[in-house]
Parts: sequence; structure tokens; C-alpha cells
Amino acid sequence: MQDWKQHKATFGAISLGPVLWLAIFFIAPLAIVWAYSFGRNAGLTEIDISGTFSNYARALEPLYLEIFGKSVAVAAITTFICLIVGFPIALGITFASPRARPWMLLAIMLPFWTNLLIRTYALITVLRTEGYVNKSLGWLWESASGLKALVGLAPLSAWEPLPLLYNNFAVIFGLVYVHLPFMVLPLYAALDRLDKSLIEASLDLGAGHFRTITQIVAPLAAPGIISGIIITFVPALGAYLTPDLMGGPDSQMIANVIERQFKRANDWPFGAALSFLLMYATFILIALQALRNRKAETRA
Repeated sequence: MQDWKQHKATFGAISLGPVLWLAIFFIAPLAIVWAYSFGRNAGLTEIDISGTFSNYARALEPLYLEIFGKSVAVAAITTFICLIVGFPIALGITFASPRARPWMLLAIMLPFWTNLLIRTYALITVLRTEGYVNKSLGWLWESASGLKALVGLAPLSAWEPLPLLYNNFAVIFGLVYVHLPFMVLPLYAALDRLDKSLIEASLDLGAGHFRTITQIVAPLAAPGIISGIIITFVPALGAYLTPDLMGGPDSQMIANVIERQFKRANDWPFGAALSFLLMYATFILIALQALRNRKAETRA
């Protein structure tokens, strides 16, 4: 492979387009929003960038800290459920036959082929009061009531649909539904690289399947687990559409508050400050992961 220092002009010409694209459409807009976070409204359409930290001070008020803490808790619960559900799925794909493995991976990636809005509305159709879940449970309830009456027992009371929408349960369920592939794919990538002979040796020595998974497979797959946690936690923390469509008044997350500042409240400086607080938290997570990887490489 050629050293870029020996061909600076060639590598410079190749990288000029991507660098300009990144600077114009990513760095410049972020810089403008970052500057807005140090400003204040000077009118309906004007923002005075005065270098004030009042927006960040306001963002640290108990009300917004509570919303931010709730967002972290919801994202953490979502990530934990995705890890518990996704690890067996990734393990099953890893040990599947070569013929079945591509189809299983296709099933995991299939949701990415459909727009998130469409998937969310489809999930709402399933979970709503007249949805398929409540209809199926109601049919089972009525069938059980009919069987009790048939044998001479008192029938069950009328079926009451479960409140599966517009609450915290719906938000977490929707986030798990959306972000589960983000957990499964990194886990599969890590598990697929494992030395299968170590697992066979552990089972031959009488460790058992559960002990083999917890003491052999999980430690060796730790990089994939950590990557999956970060890749799942960060988008879940900044999720907007799922809490907005499936959550109730008490289920709003920090992204919904940011959206209201930019659209309804017309307070762009405060919305920018909230956005960058969320971004700072994301950068810290990524930096900690990079630091951990560097230490692991140094020890190796």
C-alpha cells in the first residue's frame, strides 16, 4: 500500500471532494447551530449571538434534567432489552447452517428497507385498542369464558382492552422494535469471528452451555457487545419519532423537547443548547469506547 506522504498531491485531489462535502453540509451547519446556543432571540427571525451561557444554564434546570434523565433511563432499558433479546438471535445466526444464515441475516436487515414512519404506524396498528393484539387477546378471553359456561362455571367478565399505546411501555416497545437490528448485527460480527474450538473444548470439559456462554463466549465477544450497546443507546437516546407517535404526555424524551423549541416555541438558541448537550453526551460515550479500545490494543 502506498504511503500518502509520498503522493500528497494525488491523495489531496482524491480527498478534496469528500472533505468539502463534509465541511459544507456537516461541519458548517453544526457550527451555526453551536453558535446559536450562545445567543438569544432578538426578534421573530433574528438571533443575537452574544456569547451568553444562559441557554446552557437553563438546560441544567431540574425540569430539563429530569427529562434528560428519563431519556437516559428509557434508552438504557431499551439497550438492555435489545442485548438480552439480540444476543441469542446473533448466537443462533452464528451457528446456523451456511444455507440458512444469509436468510436469517436478510430477515434482520429487512426492516431497514422500509421507512421508519411506515414501520411505526404499522406497530401502532398492531398495538392500538382495536389492534391485532387486543383483538386476539379478546378472542382468547371470550373462548375461555365460553368454555367455563359450557362446563357449568360462571363466565368471565367482559374483556377490557389493554392500554398498549401512549405510555412508557409503548415507547420502550417501539424503540426495541426499531433498534434491535442495531444490536444484533455487531453481536453477530463479533460472534462470527470467535474460535469455535474454544466453545467445543469448554463443553467437552463439562462447563455446560450457560457457563460456556457467560464465561467463554461473552468475554470474547465483549468488543461486539460494547459496540452494539453504543450503537443502540445513542440513537435511542436521541429518538424523536417513536416517543412522539407512540408516547403519551408523560412519555416525551429530550428530542421531543428540542423539536418543540425549534418549531413551536421558536427558541432556537435554547433548542441548540439542548441539542449540543445531547451531542456532548454522545461524544463522551464514543471517546470512552475509543479510549478503551486503545488500552486494549496497548495491552495486546
